[in-house]
Amino acid sequence: MKNTRSQFEHVIALCRDLFVKKLHDYGPSWRILRPASVTDQIFIKANRIRSIETKGVNLVDEDIRSEFIAIVNYGIIGLMQLEKGYGDPTDTTVEEAITLYDRFAQEALELMMAKNHDYDEAWRSMRISSYTDLILMKIFRTKQIESLEGDTLVSEGIDANYMDMINYSVFGLIKIEFGE
Repeated sequence: MKNTRSQFEHVIALCRDLFVKKLHDYGPSWRILRPASVTDQIFIKANRIRSIETKGVNLVDEDIRSEFIAIVNYGIIGLMQLEKGYGDPTDTTVEEAITLYDRFAQEALELMMAKNHDYDEAWRSMRISSYTDLILMKIFRTKQIESLEGDTLVSEGIDANYMDMINYSVFGLIKIEFGE
């Protein structure tokens, strides 16, 4: 599991690097997004991955790897939005956004390590396409919870679903970066 931790940290560093660069270019423009819009953005990314997996070809010059990175980053943005509420892009500094990013990435790592312990790294035997399907399922669950305005009977909340989407994307990225 020591290898899993370092691989997770490597992949999150790639995602964070892109997040910081986009934060420089665009500022925290994502602050305007309501959580449901973040969920829809993740849906677009996951649906594109599935489309590429199914068709075997992509016409836009971004591959599955870049879409998994986007899901990680939008998942963390979603967690930020759930905590802070949506707002004006000027209400969050670059430093605050990076601090929140790092905190939620660390929480995702801790959750993954706990689940990884209990499941004995079963994710390593799964196909990348299964991660895509699981992310899509989590998106549809999240949309249902959003439709219910969070009033669920037994289900985890939106935040738990975002965490799972982040971690499934990290698994896909680990397999892409380090091989099967």
